[in-house]
Amino acid sequence: MATSGISIRRLKEHVGEQVSLQGWLVAKRSSGKIGFLQVRDGSGVVQGVASRAEVPAAAWAEVERVTQESTVRMTGTVREDKRSPSGVELHLSDFAVDFLTEEFPITPKEHGTAFLMENRHLWLRSSRQRAALRVRSEAEQGIHDFFHQRDYVRIDSPILTPAACEGTSTLFETEYFGDKAYLSQSGQLYLEPALSAFGKVYCFGPTFRAEKSKTRRHLMEFWMVEPEVAFLEFEGLCDLAEEFLSELVARVLDRCAEELRVLERDTGPLERVVGPFPRITYTEAIARLNAKGNPIAWGDDFGADEETAISEDFDRPVLISRFPAAFKAFYMQPDPEDSRVVLGLDILAPEGYGEIVGGSQRIHDHDLLLAKVREHDLPVEAFQWYLDVRKYGSCPHAGFGMGLERFVAWVCKLDHLRETIPYPRMLYKIYP
Repeated sequence: MATSGISIRRLKEHVGEQVSLQGWLVAKRSSGKIGFLQVRDGSGVVQGVASRAEVPAAAWAEVERVTQESTVRMTGTVREDKRSPSGVELHLSDFAVDFLTEEFPITPKEHGTAFLMENRHLWLRSSRQRAALRVRSEAEQGIHDFFHQRDYVRIDSPILTPAACEGTSTLFETEYFGDKAYLSQSGQLYLEPALSAFGKVYCFGPTFRAEKSKTRRHLMEFWMVEPEVAFLEFEGLCDLAEEFLSELVARVLDRCAEELRVLERDTGPLERVVGPFPRITYTEAIARLNAKGNPIAWGDDFGADEETAISEDFDRPVLISRFPAAFKAFYMQPDPEDSRVVLGLDILAPEGYGEIVGGSQRIHDHDLLLAKVREHDLPVEAFQWYLDVRKYGSCPHAGFGMGLERFVAWVCKLDHLRETIPYPRMLYKIYP
C-alpha cells in the first residue's frame, strides 16, 4: 500500500518505497510510450515517469490529457536519481487528474513585466518566484531566531499613528474618527519606550512610505525589522548590526542552497559577508567619491549612484558613520566630538544594492530631544509621550532598521524589489 502525506522535499528519505502525493503539473513531455511529468506540491518539484505499458489505460489517458497547472494525484516507487534537483524521481503505477486547468496564462515563453505583474497571483508559481519567496521566508525566521536566542522581547508597534517618524512628505494619511492618522513609517518610536521595560526589544512588521519613486529600490509597503537596546552606545550598535547581517546571510547560504541555484545566484560574494566589515565615516566617503570624479559636496546626501560607487571599493558590506545632522532624523544623537554630525550608521550592500541597514544612537536627553522636535517643525504635543520616556528613567540607547525586501533582493541578486514580496505595492500599482 502506498504511503501518503509525504512532501516532495522529504522523498529522499523514502527511496524504494511506494508513495502517493498530490500537487500541480509544472510541465510534461511524452514520446507516446513514456510520459515525463514535473509535479510541484509546494515543498519542491519531482519528476514522475509513466510508462504506457506499466500503468492502467485510464491512468495513461490522464497523462495524455493533463495540462499545465492541473491538480493531480500520482502513485509510484521512489527511485534515486542524482541528476534530478530533488535527488529522486517517481516511477508511476497510477496517475489521475483531479482538476483539469484551461490554458494557463503564464507559459515557459518570455512575458513582459507588465503582464506578469497583472498576473502576480499566478506568477507566484514560477520557479524563480518560489525560490525568492522561500529565501524571504527563511530570512524572516532567521530574524526571529537571532533576537530570540539573545533574549530580546518582540514588541508589536501600531500601524496607525498620529504623527510622522521619518518625514511628513512621505505619509499615507487616513481619517480616524474625525482626526488625522497615518500609516506607520517605522515602529521605532513606539519600540523605544518598551526597552525601559525589557532592556532588549525588537519589532518586525509592515511599514509604509508614500514616496513618488519608480526606482527598483522602493516599494510603498515593505517589511522592516528594528531592534532597540538599552545602554547600548554607538560602537556597540555597529557591532550588533554587523553580527546580525553576517549571521542572516550565513543562514540563507546554509539553508537555501537549492533556491539560490534556481536563481542562478553566484554565492561567492555572499560567502565574503563576514566581519569585520570595513568602516568609514561620511567625510571619508565624500573624499572617496570626489577622488572618483563625483562632484558631491560635504552636506549632500547619497543617492543610488554614490552608494554604488562607494561599495565598489569593498568586497563585502561597508559601514558608513557620522552623517550630517541636517539630513538625518530628529532623534539621532549628535556626535559629542562634532555637533555637525550624528552617531548614525548606514551599511551599504555590495553589488550595487545600496543601503541595507540604517541606525543610530538615540537622543536620551529630554531637553535636547525637545529642541530637535522644535527645530524640525514637528508638533510637540504629538510627541509628548515620546518625550516622556526621557523624563522617567532615561538611558543611552541605540537601534537600527533593515528592510526585508532590500535584503532579499541583494541576497537573491534580483533586479527589482517587486519580486521580493508576494504582492508588491508600487507607485500607481495596487492590483492584484
